[in-house]
Amino acid sequence: HVQLVESGGGSVQPGGALRLSCAYSGVISFISCMGWFRQAPGKEREGVAAISPGGSTYYADSVKGRFTISRDNAKNTLYLQMNSLKPEDTAMYYCAADPPACGLNRPYDYAYWGQGTQVTVS
Repeated sequence: HVQLVESGGGSVQPGGALRLSCAYSGVISFISCMGWFRQAPGKEREGVAAISPGGSTYYADSVKGRFTISRDNAKNTLYLQMNSLKPEDTAMYYCAADPPACGLNRPYDYAYWGQGTQVTVS
């Protein structure tokens, strides 16, 4: 049974920072691609960042230079460090895992999802 649990969301002023965490358990391991996605009210779910088993990273253009994805396989935890936050970053953020190909363009190819954590920038 795979479980992904996000934490670390909250409210922050523009220019602030947050670090999201995603604790994973079950058959998901270091061999799986993992990613962060977000969805604002009335908008499509969009990819934010992903990391391959080998450590290659992928970022949406809107977050490049501001967000950093990382993983600690010993702790079974995925992270998203978010700096220089903007109001347009406001959304529910989801952790996801195990797509057939690592990347951000096809979010619903990811097999496993967490429940999400809310980030509000205002």
